[in-house]
Amino acid sequence: MSALTEVAAQPSTRAAPRAASIRRERRRRLRRAAWNVVGLAVFVVLVFPVFWMISTAFKPDTEINSFTPTWFSSDPTLQHFRDAIARPYFWDTVKNSLVVVGAVVALAMVVAFLAALALAKYRFTGNKLFVVLVIGILMLPQAGLVIPLFVVLAKYHLTNHLLGLVFTHLVILLPFAVWTLRGFIMGIPKELEEAAMVDGSSRLGAFTRILLPLVAPGLVATSVFVFITSWNEYIFANVILTDQQNQTLTIWLSYFYGTSRNTDWGALMAASTLTAIPVVIFFLLVQRKIAFGLTAGAVKA
Repeated sequence: MSALTEVAAQPSTRAAPRAASIRRERRRRLRRAAWNVVGLAVFVVLVFPVFWMISTAFKPDTEINSFTPTWFSSDPTLQHFRDAIARPYFWDTVKNSLVVVGAVVALAMVVAFLAALALAKYRFTGNKLFVVLVIGILMLPQAGLVIPLFVVLAKYHLTNHLLGLVFTHLVILLPFAVWTLRGFIMGIPKELEEAAMVDGSSRLGAFTRILLPLVAPGLVATSVFVFITSWNEYIFANVILTDQQNQTLTIWLSYFYGTSRNTDWGALMAASTLTAIPVVIFFLLVQRKIAFGLTAGAVKA
């Protein structure tokens, strides 16, 4: 009888771990489904304003001013884009924005890379203090820098000049760029450069052949942040640039907005869509390296 009892008990003892495993798998699937729902909800919240901006740009005025909202226009039109482009100083502001952003991205990447290389690869007096200062500058509110920077630029006659705006954007963006690139460079083992030098390569050759290609994704990811921030910046550009012919695209956009009855919402949404196009194009050009670049610098400082 005891032997029969042991044989009968074996299936139940085997079934208990299996049932527990099934319950764990079900809970894992439920958590995964819940996180998928949360991610989808966040995605909808983030994308909806962009969708509404673009859809409104193609709607006629009757649909825009209607009390009944429409998701997609039954009679799309390009008239709002024509009206936006026909506004005064559109092409001037586009040219000014491209000049400022191009100069800021180029200078920021060169200066930030050299500074990050010095902070990551070399030990000198004040190294840690400099890193702390960089972090401290990142904590400062940008609005608090408006008056000091304007006073300095006015002293050197750089107000109402694109060069003054370029210097201002560099002051704002360089600390973040240096801090980010320092993380990327610290993630590259020193042994790779040393091995290249042992094989006969010079320090400059090891730098160009080993270090620079490995840090390229970090440069791309940082340049995207610098590009977007400089392109969308409004406060400093509005304070420094007073002549409409010298202003950037974001300031030009503000002229569309008046009172609630006078605002041309269709032209404003069309102009906003046109303003977003260069950012989208730049992102598409470099998006292959962004996914790796955003995580490659996540190393311990």
